[in-house]
Amino acid sequence: MDILELARKSGMTVTLDARIGRQEYRTVHGSVAALERFSELVAATLREELVEQD
Repeated sequence: MDILELARKSGMTVTLDARIGRQEYRTVHGSVAALERFSELVAATLREELVEQD
């Protein structure tokens, strides 16, 4: 699951704040509605992954 891609799909903005060596530091901004969409996408993705395991 690419959590940053899910954040983007839900309407949130993901910005790269810094890169130190191989480590990246990002900030995610969005509305409460986008946060709700994000949580729904995460739940749906987890359900899909569980179904694939069976």
